[in-house]
This record gives sequence, C-alpha cells and structure tokens, in this order.
Amino acid sequence: MDQNIIFTNTSPYPDLEKPVPASREIPNWYSDLNSYITDKKMPNTDGTTPATIKKCMPVFDMLVSGYLIKSPADVFVSSRDGAPFYQWPSLDLIDFHPIEQAPNHPFQNGTIYPKWHNYWSIKTPKGYSTLFMQPVHRESVFTILPGLVDTDRYSAPVNFPFVLNDINFEGLIPKGTPIAQVIPIKRENWAMEFGEERELVEQVKISQSLSTNFFDRYKTMFRQVKTYK
Repeated sequence: MDQNIIFTNTSPYPDLEKPVPASREIPNWYSDLNSYITDKKMPNTDGTTPATIKKCMPVFDMLVSGYLIKSPADVFVSSRDGAPFYQWPSLDLIDFHPIEQAPNHPFQNGTIYPKWHNYWSIKTPKGYSTLFMQPVHRESVFTILPGLVDTDRYSAPVNFPFVLNDINFEGLIPKGTPIAQVIPIKRENWAMEFGEERELVEQVKISQSLSTNFFDRYKTMFRQVKTYK
C-alpha cells in the first residue's frame, strides 16, 4: 500500500510552483548520455562491460528518489560592496543568517548564509521523517545545507539555508529551479555490528552471481523498485 506525503501551499499564491516527483525532471546530461561508451551493447575483449554511469542503478535510484521543491520566482544574483546581492520579485523568497550561526561550517564562504523561503509544508505518516538535501546529480550554482525533519510531528514549512558554489557568481537563478530534494524516510532504531563468516559467505555468493552475466547484473538480480508519485 502506498504511503502518502502531503504538500500544502501556505502562501497567498494559489499558482505557486508545485513540487514534483524527481523522476519527472531528469536532467538533460543524464537523458542525453549513451548507456555504453561504444554506443553498442557488447562486452569488451577482456570480458568487461563498457557501460556509462547511465547504467549504474544506484545513481539512477538516487536521481529519481523523492520529490523536488522548486523556486517559485526568479532570483538575480549580483555583487554589491564585494558580496553577493540577491534580488527577486514581490514574493518574499530569501532570508539570511549571520556567519556567526555556523562560522566553521565546511561550506562557509565568507558571507552571510542566504536561505530559501519555502512555502510548502510537508506532512508524512506516523513514523516517517523527511530528508531535505541538495538535488543530486543536477547542475546548480548553489548548495543547500541538508537537514532531517520529523514531518509526521512537525508540518510547518522548512526553509533551506544555502551557499553559492562560486562566491563570484552573477546571474539569474530562474523560476522553477530545483532548490531541494525531499525524501521521506521511515524512522527505525539501529545498532552497528561487524560481520563474520556468515556475512563473508553471503558476499562471495553475491560476487559469484554477478560474474555470470554481462549486462544489468545488479538491476536484474538485486535491485528493488522504488516509486514516488
């Protein structure tokens, strides 16, 4: 049975840019890439398979996981007094945090932290949290600071602090740009262990199974389909 994740528009704008399943917006670099380096589905002379990253199912599964929240309006970035200056239309879109709130963060670039103002609240079923992260495998001029929120209990909108990847960037971040990838995650308690003989035997069996096929080995033998709609 499907679990439901509920997005609610909390803004006064009924036509606010809506979140979409990540699978609906595959980036062009990925769509345009050939599945095989030689553009032919045939093994190399040494028995290896000349597949590109497009055949890597863990990459694909990450690319299409969850949902994308998109910028509801244009943002223009320019420079003023040696620091990035942000402009946007009448919609309240960006707030700021002082450097002192995270002075030693590895993403810190010497300027205050801008923060996307997100108008979408999210509600997940009991026991499910939501991971908010930078949209993966997608070109971007900024990177948000990821976070994990218990959205079964806290359903107010979550905003997204970010940094510019190039502090000298100037230009347009257009309306509709993905600003966060949203992935619901079931909360469970975990305890770490270290594998022994049984786990080694299992790993050997997996490796032996993989060695019997040229193509789509992980996809056909082990991958489980995940759907977000």
